[in-house]
Amino acid sequence: MRTGQFEASLEEAKLYPQLWRLGLGLLLIAFVFISASAMLIGAVVALAGLIDPMYTVHTTAALTRIQATAQGYGGIDSPLAVFLLLITFVGLFIGPMLAAAAFHFRDPGSLFGGWQDWRDGFLTALAVLIPIYALVLGVTYLFDPPEANLALSRWLRYLPLALPLIFVQTAAEELLFRGYLQQQLAARFAARWIWMVLPAVIFASLHWSPAAGANLPIVLASALIFGLIAADLTEQTGSLGAAMGIHFGNNSFGMLVLATGETITGLALHVSPAPIDQTGPQSLAMAASILILLLVWWITRRLLTR
Repeated sequence: MRTGQFEASLEEAKLYPQLWRLGLGLLLIAFVFISASAMLIGAVVALAGLIDPMYTVHTTAALTRIQATAQGYGGIDSPLAVFLLLITFVGLFIGPMLAAAAFHFRDPGSLFGGWQDWRDGFLTALAVLIPIYALVLGVTYLFDPPEANLALSRWLRYLPLALPLIFVQTAAEELLFRGYLQQQLAARFAARWIWMVLPAVIFASLHWSPAAGANLPIVLASALIFGLIAADLTEQTGSLGAAMGIHFGNNSFGMLVLATGETITGLALHVSPAPIDQTGPQSLAMAASILILLLVWWITRRLLTR
């Protein structure tokens, strides 16, 4: 049985649930994502060249770093490269809303759920996650201090741009996987493994990273469990608020406060001394992060469904 809140959130999705519409919608999302990314990055490169030719060199180096990371060679260790990566998610943020309107004649806002439910879910998830993550980080800093990365003054200057872009990145992924894809599949199929598990599996597969080495199974398991957690919260509340809140909080801590070595470290205040592919303590830490995420999910779920 699906919750009444989730069924109510599917009212518009059920009007035009045909799979061919979903397929065309996914193609549109891919097109918007790729074209918007190219235009935005091109605009940044052009603007950099107008300001100072040396900025073009730095921008090109940042793009090269992103490409190398995608191929499994090291992490994204410069602030400019991280900002460029995050900017590409603007197209993915817009794409699902355009697809919902163009092929399913839906109000784009229906992907989010009701405003009050979204707000309550988002704020509740952050209220649960922040103190738990802060406590875990405090223990980590006490017993196994990480390496300093950015100077505090420089880090603070980046926050006003970094936080909105991380929100766009995490919201874009939730709009695609727990919004558009999960909702349209649920409008067409009753089987939970199709509308809940399949989007989570696709989400996890996109986290495949050769740089993780022997820890790749843990990385994929973490992404899969997160996808299932986000799908469950979306069903329980009938909105994307809680899923977006946990996603935003998790990525903000992981990208801005304490980043894992050889991942996206360019905006982090501190970096773990062990790279992502190192087994032993690093593997245990990554496995423990899954348990912490499950704790956040359980408390958030209890608070929102009581």
